[in-house]
Amino acid sequence: MQASTHTGSMPATTYVGIGQIKRLGEALELPDAGGGCSTSGGEGKASCGSSGGPEDMTAEIWEKVKNHPCYSEEAHHHYARMHVAVAPACNIQCNYCNRKYDCSNESRPGVVSQKLTPDQAVKKVLAVASEIPQMTVLGIAGPGDSLANPAKTFDTMRRLHETAPDIKLCLSTNGLALPDVVDEIVKYNIDHVTITINMVDPAVGEKIYPWIFYQHKRYTGYEAAKILHERQMLGLEMLTARGVLTKINSVLIPGINDEHLIEVNREVKKRGAFLHNIMPLISEAEHGTVFGLTGQRGPTAQELKAVQDACAGGANLMRHCRQCRADAVGLLGEDRSEEFTLDKIEEMDISYDLDKRRAYQEKVEVERQAQHAAKEAALADAGALDLADDMKVLVAVATKGGGRVNEHFGHVTEFQIFEVSASEALFVGHRRVDLYCQGGFGDDEQLPSVVRAINDCHAVLVAKIGACPRDELAAAGIEPVDQFVGEFIEKAALDWFTDYRSRIQRGELVHSPRGDAQIRQGAFTGMAAAA
Repeated sequence: MQASTHTGSMPATTYVGIGQIKRLGEALELPDAGGGCSTSGGEGKASCGSSGGPEDMTAEIWEKVKNHPCYSEEAHHHYARMHVAVAPACNIQCNYCNRKYDCSNESRPGVVSQKLTPDQAVKKVLAVASEIPQMTVLGIAGPGDSLANPAKTFDTMRRLHETAPDIKLCLSTNGLALPDVVDEIVKYNIDHVTITINMVDPAVGEKIYPWIFYQHKRYTGYEAAKILHERQMLGLEMLTARGVLTKINSVLIPGINDEHLIEVNREVKKRGAFLHNIMPLISEAEHGTVFGLTGQRGPTAQELKAVQDACAGGANLMRHCRQCRADAVGLLGEDRSEEFTLDKIEEMDISYDLDKRRAYQEKVEVERQAQHAAKEAALADAGALDLADDMKVLVAVATKGGGRVNEHFGHVTEFQIFEVSASEALFVGHRRVDLYCQGGFGDDEQLPSVVRAINDCHAVLVAKIGACPRDELAAAGIEPVDQFVGEFIEKAALDWFTDYRSRIQRGELVHSPRGDAQIRQGAFTGMAAAA
């Protein structure tokens, strides 16, 4: 055990091994990053990463990811996804999971409000696609495991492949049944698959998985973890060999697999994983998971980032995951599923107009190109400042979509976090917060929790902010910034950073490091607010 004293308003915390992770990261021996994007795997091969652009990968792969909000960090500002909950059964038990089939107040994997039949799922997809033309991706992510329900999953995919050919099809799985159905995945043009892999050592795995059900038999302990590991690696290799883009999800569990995820990253890269998404454990007791009930905590923001940074040079990282519900609808970070309940769909006049969808997406691409041009211009300005340092700071951004600074501080339920330097503005994560404005008035009791969520940031970019939160943020050492209203996020962050460094150069302020931040578990939902 190692003690960590956090600065700012964060309390001291005790945790296992994160300091060691940082030391590992400094001298981490990972395969060479290679020379570009690959789906063929092998030691030294590199994937493109969620921040990659067309210049970083082949035309074939760019076509697969350019409008996919989960596989492209840039696309997630502009394109939406949806999940259909047709797969309730699961073939393994995870200590961090408790599936809830009728829950509207939580936002986390394994939670849904309505289970669907394949017929209902297809109708819902067509309804959403007609109302949200920027919805480009359909995924099946539970609430159990998609491949523990193969008939329902592939029936849904088959129908959508025929009726909505422009929508990309994805599925998520624990990987246990994956090797048996790779041919089916390819048959229905499912070219994006996510596998949750939390270990490559069964001794670690048996602390995470109490049991698996495989070939009509229940296995427990080390044997269960060993079988799961072998099936996951085989499935990943088979998908790579067939050209299917594969994203790996890993749940960071402090004291159990935190340092081990570096090895996971290494091994999945060898086998051709396109992206690796390392996400924080959700373990609040009210969720009813084993880890929640036994007191296993989730990581802090610094702990999560330390593990992610230690994996740099391995499989490329996804950092914009929202750990979505199994029935999520909309842009990442929003959930419009309550607009598309079964009863509301029955009343809709559904018109799946492919030409209309394409026209809308063409307009989105114009906006996307403008965003890219603004970023490049800001990078040129940042690089022109004659300061020989490698300073990097975190900036929180209030946005309601479109890749712009366009949200009032009091209306934020999630801040986007960017790591800014003279050479880039890199999206590194998000922080969920409780809504500050309630019924038109600020709830000052919520301010400390908001500050804790972005305590590692030097500034927060907002469209507007009231006097009280402005003063409290400033007192905590976080600069509130509201002069970039409506501007693209990367440009605004880089312009602020250029000004920040200029003020340091002029002696107007002294740069000092920030403290750690608290990752809020779960998310604010409209239903929760109404309750």
